[in-house]
Amino acid sequence: MWQQAQHFLEISKFKYLVFWMLIFAFSASTSNWYYSSTYELFVTFGIRATMQIAMAFVIIELLIPRLLNKGKTLVFAVAIVLVLLSFYILCTLIFIHFFEPTFPSTYVNYVKRFQDPSFFGRLVSIGEFVSKTLYLLYPTFLILVLKLYEEKRQLLKLNEQKKTAELMALKNQLNPHFLFNTLNNLYALALKKSDNTPKVIQKLSEILDYILYRCNEPYVSLDKEIELIENYLSLEKIRYADRVKISFSNNVTGQEKVAPLLLLTFVENAFKHGVVNEIKQAHITINISKKGEQLVFKIENSKPNTTENLTDKESIGLQNIKKQLELLYPKAYDLIIENSKSTFSANLKLGMV
Repeated sequence: MWQQAQHFLEISKFKYLVFWMLIFAFSASTSNWYYSSTYELFVTFGIRATMQIAMAFVIIELLIPRLLNKGKTLVFAVAIVLVLLSFYILCTLIFIHFFEPTFPSTYVNYVKRFQDPSFFGRLVSIGEFVSKTLYLLYPTFLILVLKLYEEKRQLLKLNEQKKTAELMALKNQLNPHFLFNTLNNLYALALKKSDNTPKVIQKLSEILDYILYRCNEPYVSLDKEIELIENYLSLEKIRYADRVKISFSNNVTGQEKVAPLLLLTFVENAFKHGVVNEIKQAHITINISKKGEQLVFKIENSKPNTTENLTDKESIGLQNIKKQLELLYPKAYDLIIENSKSTFSANLKLGMV
């Protein structure tokens, strides 16, 4: 219903017709005590509302888009002055030649306000010009405010759509990366004809079910992310056995909200750069806790003593996660990464949502 009303008001001719009726109804209902007959009331405010809406239409639909929006500020200012003068002259003529002779009892006191009630005498009256101009302009200000509000609302909507699209692109970039790594793990086990292959397939199925169908919201319960990490760790323990020592602890309720797949990316990165090329035993320590209104995620992994792993180049996963943090936690996160010769650690603090 509201969307239909917005579409209705977006069409210029209907929008100004609606505003004409609203202004007419408001003005007539609040001033009916002043006029001697219903006919006079309707005629007076019918003409006044028409002039007000006509001025609003000229300024908003003609002058602003054709002059102001194109940077022609000086021309726009001159045009505004000419429009105000034109409408003031027209309004003065209507008063002198229609309102005052048609409804003399209503305007007898009004005419007495002028030292010179002639057309020229009123034309040079600064007070009358300001008074009538402000009266004619107030619907213009009202429509402009509503127009600016609608444009801002549309801009926020577009930005939100852009943000959602970018997050989906980042997630789609991450999921194939995760799947590729896990399938490689499964392939290695299958070559060994390991008895753990069915268990790996089951865990992979649970992980994919979560990634594809159960984490489509911007934020999910932390317990789901913890379960995802535990499933992932189970797969990696099967693959690497005694080559990696994993410590995973958490001190949270699990009901906290967090962006999906963020934490898993750090875990993936730890295995990719800390375990894959390690000849001896690697270690990974993960801790999730809550400090005040912040969620704290810490992860540390050992690094193999090889030249290629000493590079400072960020992985795709870390680049991805920083982009997601900027989108989902603007000014509400703190990420500290320490990359030494023997260890890599990440300390992430997230504001609660």
